[in-house]
Amino acid sequence: MNNNTRGYHFFYRCFWLFSISCIVSANPLTGDDIAEKIAARDEGVTQYRRIHMLMTDSQNNVRERETVSFRKYYGADKKTLIYYEKPANFRDTAFLAFDYGDVEADDDQWLYLPAFGKIRRISSANRGDAFLGTDFSYEDIKKETKFSLSDYQFTILEHREESGSSLYLLEAIPVNEQVANELGISRIRSWIDAQIWMPLSVDQWDLHGQHYKTIEIREVQSIQGIWTPLSIVSRNHLTQHHTVFNFSEIDYQQQIDDQIFTQNTLRRGL
Repeated sequence: MNNNTRGYHFFYRCFWLFSISCIVSANPLTGDDIAEKIAARDEGVTQYRRIHMLMTDSQNNVRERETVSFRKYYGADKKTLIYYEKPANFRDTAFLAFDYGDVEADDDQWLYLPAFGKIRRISSANRGDAFLGTDFSYEDIKKETKFSLSDYQFTILEHREESGSSLYLLEAIPVNEQVANELGISRIRSWIDAQIWMPLSVDQWDLHGQHYKTIEIREVQSIQGIWTPLSIVSRNHLTQHHTVFNFSEIDYQQQIDDQIFTQNTLRRGL
């Protein structure tokens, strides 16, 4: 091989490598990629924790609730129970949710109010309603810091580096009018920390296009190797009401009996 041929092959190889790098750089993460990484974030198989709820109205009147929460994954399916211990007039109130991995299956949610002695099923059409006087919706409670992949179309609006973290501004638009009506949401914008694939803040717009709610994760800590929120606040900008959930005694290794996630447990209590 003469020098001219060697030069040609060297030039061609360099051009090929440069072209490949351009193709890769021209195809960054998509909105769906980000949402899928959030959905795939490790939450352990089981979780026990206590939740101290603080609800503050526009006149700075504060109400408190003490609850315990149990969660367990069954493959792609998830079951959650929240059981109220205090105050006395809320004691034994309980919420049970089955979140199915099959997007074609309707999730199941039940609420037990001891004053009425009945279990009420929460329809998917009402999943955007406020959860027991808080500023979180039933959907917020069920999904926690994740999004339903089948409910939204995802787009990345911005990417920036800040304090050593890679942040993405992710927009989520309901896939159709029915989903928007069920959730009471026309748009969501969230800043996502790419180091832990968790939202740091979530802004929601209602069906009238009003920016009505912001959810912020105040503190995140690695517990038993799993990134975990320790405090979350939800602010309703229209009512000037806000709710803080503080989490404690978090344990991902506790054995949780399957019988906890039944309607019998709702009736008889823990």
